[in-house]
Amino acid sequence: MTNNFKYVGKSIPTSDARKKATGKIRYIDDMTMKGMLYAKLLLSDIAHGEIINIDTSKAEDLPGVEAVFTYKNSPNRKYNSHKFIESQDDLILDEKIFSKRVRYVGDRIAAVVAKDRYTAEKAVKLIEVEYKKLPVILDPRIALKKDSVDIHSNGNITFSKKVECGNVDGVFKNAVHIIEDEISTQKQHHAAMETHICLAAPDYLGGITIWSPCQVVFQVRLIVSEALNMSLNKIRVVKVPMGGSFGGKGQPILEPICAFLSKEVGAPIKLHMDRTQSIIGTRTRNAVIGKVRTAINSEGKIIGRDINVLVDNGAYFTNGRAVNMAMAKKAFRLYRIDNQRYTGTSVYTNTPIGGACRGYGSPQIHTITEININNAARKINMDPAEFRIRNLVHPYDDDPLGGPNLGNARVIDCIKSGMEDFKWKDRWNKPRDAGRYIRGVGTACATHGNGYYGALPDFITMSIRITEDNGVFLNSAIHDLGCGTVTTMQQIIAEVLDISPYKILVPEGDTLFSHYDSAGTQASRVTFVCGGCAKKVAEMVKVKLINYACKIFECSKQDIVMRNGIIWSKKKSHIKKTYGEIVIEVKNRFKDDIMTTYTYKSPSNPGVYAANFVEVEIDKMTGLVRVVDMLAVHDIGRAINKGFVEGQIQGACQMAIGYALTEDIEINKDGSIKTKNFSKYHLINAPDMPDVRVLLIEKGEKDGPFGAKSVGEICAVPGAAAIINAINNTLDININSLPATPEKVLQAIKEK
Repeated sequence: MTNNFKYVGKSIPTSDARKKATGKIRYIDDMTMKGMLYAKLLLSDIAHGEIINIDTSKAEDLPGVEAVFTYKNSPNRKYNSHKFIESQDDLILDEKIFSKRVRYVGDRIAAVVAKDRYTAEKAVKLIEVEYKKLPVILDPRIALKKDSVDIHSNGNITFSKKVECGNVDGVFKNAVHIIEDEISTQKQHHAAMETHICLAAPDYLGGITIWSPCQVVFQVRLIVSEALNMSLNKIRVVKVPMGGSFGGKGQPILEPICAFLSKEVGAPIKLHMDRTQSIIGTRTRNAVIGKVRTAINSEGKIIGRDINVLVDNGAYFTNGRAVNMAMAKKAFRLYRIDNQRYTGTSVYTNTPIGGACRGYGSPQIHTITEININNAARKINMDPAEFRIRNLVHPYDDDPLGGPNLGNARVIDCIKSGMEDFKWKDRWNKPRDAGRYIRGVGTACATHGNGYYGALPDFITMSIRITEDNGVFLNSAIHDLGCGTVTTMQQIIAEVLDISPYKILVPEGDTLFSHYDSAGTQASRVTFVCGGCAKKVAEMVKVKLINYACKIFECSKQDIVMRNGIIWSKKKSHIKKTYGEIVIEVKNRFKDDIMTTYTYKSPSNPGVYAANFVEVEIDKMTGLVRVVDMLAVHDIGRAINKGFVEGQIQGACQMAIGYALTEDIEINKDGSIKTKNFSKYHLINAPDMPDVRVLLIEKGEKDGPFGAKSVGEICAVPGAAAIINAINNTLDININSLPATPEKVLQAIKEK
């Protein structure tokens, strides 16, 4: 695609870069209010049990303690923190503010409200809890058994569904090769720099205002309303600067509690979690056990595939159905497989709760299936990159399940361009190293979506007003998670109106003042859907500006020129006015304003695609694996801000490497958490990172703003499978359990 744009495609710094660099930005932990109190949670230290007695007297007697709350003096209403649309009726309501029956280490038991943080933390330790312990289920396969203890009264199976196309059983009978794998992926912590935190305060009208680093302000309002039985009009939610989320703040966890505490005490309350509480007591990436059978004919074409996935919900339902179905849909949108079946089941376990995590099921399903694809290529002695090219989807293929068309799907371009840039053929055909340290390569592909079109209502309302001082104001409920959403909207509007992005004010979501947005920042919808709305509403206000300019300059539309915030007629080029001057004249002469409002409904949900190529170095003596080279190729349609895109991809590759090699929320036999801080939960640090190279395929997407598609989630997806494949290719082994720790690598070498 040619690029004749002025602002789109440029690497403009984020709008808040200077504030962040100078430390002037105010996160919630920087906020104080008159009379503000501090709250601290007490979380369960057993995995399953009934509270027989809870004694809060010592905590209540501590000087500086204002109140202590447990299940005895808090709402008994059940809710589901995943819900973000009122009409969602496929959810199990099983969460409460505080629990009498605890179901995992990290379950909420009590909260102390005190004059300062130190007192609150001290008081929490004084609460005495006596439990009747119950059997613990940690393995989702055990949860399936009929004789296992029920974690909730509705049984342990929370969801089960089968989707398929073609004749799966029939083609397996005629397959030349059948490749079967069982692969497990682990629970992963989001590891945002900012841990979970919230601030709530009562207002003079009897309502509550909540300040939250959340992803969907209207979801927070809905969940607080349901948990506390409050009118929506009594709840205001303000999105504040966020120190990272990656999906971890995609569900309201602390907000209902903080709002309740503030309402009861009648004072502003700040509630925060430390790192340990964030690891064990919020959300994790769902662990998954997947079985894949792939049938191949003599020409190296995949003729059938059967996938069976068991999803570990953790102790509460949250998004147990949604993440399972997300995996199902994505399994059908990457390869041309006419006969395919997906069977998904979700179950409760006495482990930390599963929830949204960057990629939303894609890292799990694509890790499982891409390892199997690699094993299939090995089985038929074929280059795994060439094998993929032979079977991947083509542009504008239909979804075999009847979902939205795949759009301008350029995954084959990703593989072909990546092979050339990575010098794949040379590396793949290189003789195997001898000695202690050996190197090898691997690749993997992935797909993701661009919003909820075809599944759930996906729309957003925005207003644009051109101001008298030659600025632009966008009223919307966008949420910037630190990835540059505000700046992206500025660039899109600036391109349409030909005005500096720095003249465009784009506040974040505030349920009192912002227009409604059906889904917030999730499902990789922001650039495609919200950006599409920003472009449309900017085009509408541009038309209005031009129409009035024609009257003022007494000319036709074809004579109008707009450039750098200035407008004039070709016939009277000596008379030039700023946009703001036109606004003032329109107000005075025509009694109107240059503003417009539009509700944008997502028109489609094309696929977005990626391929990763990696080289690993393996120490055969210790089992340590190091990623030494990584190329991430992305079919992005068009990059609105190339610097943001590259940053997203490089950061996501760090998550993918951790997912493949080191990160794991390890759980002891009694349900306690081994990896409850960063000394035990091992992240990939800067010295361990390769130089992640980025290659963008920009072939456009007709419904995306200026051709853009999403990148924020998919960039975290193919890396893990590519790394595991590189390990397996290099050592001629079959690692089938993530992460590939040194112990697992050495064991696989020993077994070989």
